[in-house]
Amino acid sequence: MQSFQIRKKFLDFFKTKGHKIMPSSSLLPEDSTVLFTSAGVQQFLPYLIGQKNSIEDFGTRRLASCQKCFRTDDIQKVGDDTHHTFFEMLGNWSIGEDERGYFKEGAIKYALEFFINEFGLNKNKIWVTIFKGEKGIPEDKESFKLWQENGISKEKIRKFGMEENFWGPVGGKAGPCGPSSEIYYDRGERFGCKSKDCGPNCPNCSRLFELWNLVFMEYYKNEDGSYEKLPQKNIDTGIGFERLVTVLQKESSPYETDLFLPIYNQIKFSSKAYPENLNPKLLRILSDHIRASAFLISEGVLPSNMERGYILRRLLRRCIRYAQLLKLKEHWYVEPIKAVVEIYGKIYPELKNNEEKIITAIQNEEEKFSKTLKAGLKELYKIFSWWKDQIVVSEKNIGGKIKIINPMESAKKLGKKLFFVYQSYGFPIELSLEEFETFFGEQFFFKEISKGEFKDELQKIEEEEFRKHQEVSRRGAVRKFGGGGKLSPKLHTATHLLHGALRKILGKEVRQMGSDITEKRLRFDFSFPRKLTQEEIKQIENLVNHKIKENLKVKLEEIPLEKALSSGALAFFKERYPSKVKVYTILNPETGEVFSKEICAGPHVNQTSELGQFRIQKEESIGQGKRRIRAILT
Repeated sequence: MQSFQIRKKFLDFFKTKGHKIMPSSSLLPEDSTVLFTSAGVQQFLPYLIGQKNSIEDFGTRRLASCQKCFRTDDIQKVGDDTHHTFFEMLGNWSIGEDERGYFKEGAIKYALEFFINEFGLNKNKIWVTIFKGEKGIPEDKESFKLWQENGISKEKIRKFGMEENFWGPVGGKAGPCGPSSEIYYDRGERFGCKSKDCGPNCPNCSRLFELWNLVFMEYYKNEDGSYEKLPQKNIDTGIGFERLVTVLQKESSPYETDLFLPIYNQIKFSSKAYPENLNPKLLRILSDHIRASAFLISEGVLPSNMERGYILRRLLRRCIRYAQLLKLKEHWYVEPIKAVVEIYGKIYPELKNNEEKIITAIQNEEEKFSKTLKAGLKELYKIFSWWKDQIVVSEKNIGGKIKIINPMESAKKLGKKLFFVYQSYGFPIELSLEEFETFFGEQFFFKEISKGEFKDELQKIEEEEFRKHQEVSRRGAVRKFGGGGKLSPKLHTATHLLHGALRKILGKEVRQMGSDITEKRLRFDFSFPRKLTQEEIKQIENLVNHKIKENLKVKLEEIPLEKALSSGALAFFKERYPSKVKVYTILNPETGEVFSKEICAGPHVNQTSELGQFRIQKEESIGQGKRRIRAILT
């Protein structure tokens, strides 16, 4: 069965069960403090906590979707059988139990019916995990009973704690969450470790493949770490689509399925070396990263040194280095991108619509990084030699390897040096660590910690240096609440209108990058991949002036940060906000239609009619993927 048939079969199944099929939301979520959409549930969070009503908005409590997702936590693990940056998540939801909603019993029955009746999976090969109880939240005895009533023997039900079987909150310390029950499928002995204790979450093998996570979302985690019951019980489930396709197509990993194999082969056969001599892990990483990059660029993300753009840059620069190691021909990425478009273009038309833009963005990044790659590698190897000769306090063991006596102190010194290579040559963290591994191989071992722990510590130090660097950059470039003089409430309000107009006309991928407001003018920086046309500038200016003439109300609320974010308020510097924030909403007082809603310290006017005439003086580039507008009020 082909992947597009599997995707369709899932959505069709839940449609017959009374679920409304929802389109995938953007990879760039409305909650601008979160870089990417990492789970299907993100677009439904306000409904799960009772802030919005699914009956009013969707006509049902039952929803299902296939959601584009992107996660950055496991970039270093990409290349194994389970981890990806971009992936798809199949999910079904029940928002509350009443009025045809359902909870644990319904979720478990639907899951088994779908797997067994629709795809013919063997029930005897299904294992499940449940929550064992932890931190004051009781064991999930109800699920334990329900699984057995539905034909899963108790020997194939394992219990785990918070780390494995408690899900959420998404993107922060507070939000809806709950115990989960995960479904695993036994792929057979050839994937196993032959241990008698082998089962779900086995650290030694991937015989039992996790397919579906059923989350019983009935709790809310507060910022202080405490839990309280939600006003309603919800179901939130997710199937890793790539994993399901792997099992149904009876392959070893997603890279052998029709989701990856055409991309993988285009990369493999673009090498000047013999195919059998190529490192398969590098080919996997390139396949993952080129697919992920295509999706990010199709949604307006471009390589940069900040936030989403930095993640994209990390992926592409890793690709560029590996392409060099694999001896790939010039412009090797063109055919793999075409393969991505062929596989996904009908489901996600933004790929087809932006195919040339995707190729151009990768080509531009390749040209930029290629200029510094050779010099950067030279500098890295200088640092490695310095570290080996000057910093390492060592002693020879019998086998001739070097034992590092003070690994954490050594990592701190080396990590700061490696960050210099990032600043000077644009080498992402992952590349430095991989070159470190290549340079030293098995030459070192470490007292009291493993080599993996040493690398983790090295990565933490380099990432901390990067965070410090970005914060300095923000303080210099993003003076969110003014330019050093007295703020103009009128211009501050006009900035919100401008931001709203940009997102309406150019698209929701527009993201504030900074602002500077004085008594006389405003300056607004935002993400956008190209120069604005004169027609677009005029449209933006006219829309702002139209909203001024409409005499919209400027409403102020002081509410908790998490409530503000879940209500849809835009926020771009989450780490700088207190637990309670001011939210300014610009809306039509008669219809309630919201034009702008942002977390901001103020000051603002009460009505937009107080502003006068808005005029854009200049629109210009301030770097790749970044634009600046200067404007005044007359």
